[in-house]
Amino acid sequence: MNATMLIGISGATIILIFFLLNQLHKINKDSLSYDMANFIGALLLAIYAVLLLSLPFVILNGAWALFSLRDIFFDLKNRR
Repeated sequence: MNATMLIGISGATIILIFFLLNQLHKINKDSLSYDMANFIGALLLAIYAVLLLSLPFVILNGAWALFSLRDIFFDLKNRR
């Protein structure tokens, strides 16, 4: 397995694990940890898409990462 594949598998695994935890009601979709996992996973998948020169997936995962980052800022703001 090369580094590119490892980046993609890591990103997908992070997102899928936290999605499963949400579906099993183990974690709330509005929690900071859920948003951080989505950000990290989407960022890794965006990097993976850049390495593969796949513009549609760069756009999709880049947007996902940005919206997740926005949610992280909202979570941190609401903690105060």
